Amino acid sequence: MKRIFALLVLATLPFTATAPAWAKTLRWSSQGDIATLDPHGQDEGFTKSNQALVYERLLLRGKDMSLQSGLAVEWKNTGPTTWVLKLRKGVKWHDGTDFTADDVVFSFERAAKSKQYRTYAQPVGTAKKIDAHTVEFTTPQPNPVTLTNISEVPILSKAWAEKNNVVAAQDPSVKEPTFAVRNAMGTGPFTIVSYEPGVKTVFKKNPNWWGLKEGRFTSNVEMVEYRPIGNGATRMAALKSGELDFVLDPSVQDIAQLKQDKALKVWEGDETRIIMIALDQARDELLFSDVKGKNPFKDRRVRQALYQAIDINAINKTVMRGLSRPTAIPLPDPKGEGIEPALDKRLPLDLNAAKKLLADAGYPNGFGFTLHCPNDRYVNDEKICIALAAMWAKIGLKVTVDAMPKAQYFQRTPKKEFSACMQGWGSNARDAIFTLKPVLHSLNDKGWGDTNYGNFKSEELDKLIAAAEVEMDVKKRNALINDAVRVIQKETLILPLHRQITPWVSRAGVTVVHRIDNWLVPHWTKLP
Repeated sequence: MKRIFALLVLATLPFTATAPAWAKTLRWSSQGDIATLDPHGQDEGFTKSNQALVYERLLLRGKDMSLQSGLAVEWKNTGPTTWVLKLRKGVKWHDGTDFTADDVVFSFERAAKSKQYRTYAQPVGTAKKIDAHTVEFTTPQPNPVTLTNISEVPILSKAWAEKNNVVAAQDPSVKEPTFAVRNAMGTGPFTIVSYEPGVKTVFKKNPNWWGLKEGRFTSNVEMVEYRPIGNGATRMAALKSGELDFVLDPSVQDIAQLKQDKALKVWEGDETRIIMIALDQARDELLFSDVKGKNPFKDRRVRQALYQAIDINAINKTVMRGLSRPTAIPLPDPKGEGIEPALDKRLPLDLNAAKKLLADAGYPNGFGFTLHCPNDRYVNDEKICIALAAMWAKIGLKVTVDAMPKAQYFQRTPKKEFSACMQGWGSNARDAIFTLKPVLHSLNDKGWGDTNYGNFKSEELDKLIAAAEVEMDVKKRNALINDAVRVIQKETLILPLHRQITPWVSRAGVTVVHRIDNWLVPHWTKLP
């Protein structure tokens, strides 16, 4: 109780001044916090968006998500499995040292060994230094998305990592923090001033950023203060009082009212993020369940029963207040990937059919299990889980919801220790392979399936994903991806729910770019 009281008191405290009176300070908040500063430590969108203020990539995403030059200025495909990238000259690390090809080679080697980033780094193969500002990548096989893979890996200073004993990336399942978890030193548009987990993180404008000369810093922001505030009402009170300029995640039930407030501005847009429920299909005995000696989720009929008991329209209307797009396709963004529209047809809501499926599987009276969820990561995450538990109760399932902060949640999910859990998956890359490989392929020694929280295995699906990864013909590749979606649906390997429509809210006069990956970009943000 003392800890809860302390957090409530902290949430009501005003911001402390950390910048000169003339400086423009962007003060913003959301319900969760930055999980780590290690650029290869956590593949989680919110954390990555904040790390991107400090750590850059060879290729960057523009306002429309197109690939643009970053720390690399030129790239050329010199053979079926080789790419040569020319690096930007004159770039300085925040400590004043020079950025070179050695840092790139080191960063890709480090990322390739990271449990969180190897899904991006390993497919680009071997990074080789040609000279101080040229790197060649040799992929193990033809790869249609090599540039996208390259664009997903943040670059870290080799000398800084060696000096501070962080040559290896953080393992998010290990609680003991390394130096890179609490400290950061990159080449990006901002440098980090302080990082106090659970309290506040402060950044300041980097006067030596290479992007200033190119006009990429279109903001008047000099300082950035991020503060996690778990209580939605407290976040909004701080915004309305002027203590905050921007809130990333206003409560969806408040959006209509907020739109009527002339002192505020609501920003809405689709997000490339799919919300799903993963079910443990590997263990012989289900954890957190009253079923002993076997695992009901291994039976497709049970998984389908859960699916057909979900009233997705009720979740959309009552829980999400219309700010979601129900889907049958477990991919963040099927547009432009040749996904057949006919595949986006959910199994119908049918409680009688669901009960019969359970009975046929040997559970006429249902059974009990625990649904684990974060309570500060996705839009209305805990409320969605509570709604699902109530829906599943109608077919005899006794579901306990165990919701927790994402800092705890994402320490446990890599261990795949949950019976059933919520999974949100977004990808800057947008291409289907960046969901199929880490989330829907079975776990292998290459890191595929690292985030397959259900730990399921379908040989048919695995073969289709492996074939799509190396298929260079667009039509043939799209056909493989469509077939992969069909297998996922036929076997009910995961329970897709919806894609988020993400609302943001700011003070009137604040201008932001609402990018579809739900990243706030401070150097594109303008304050009045």
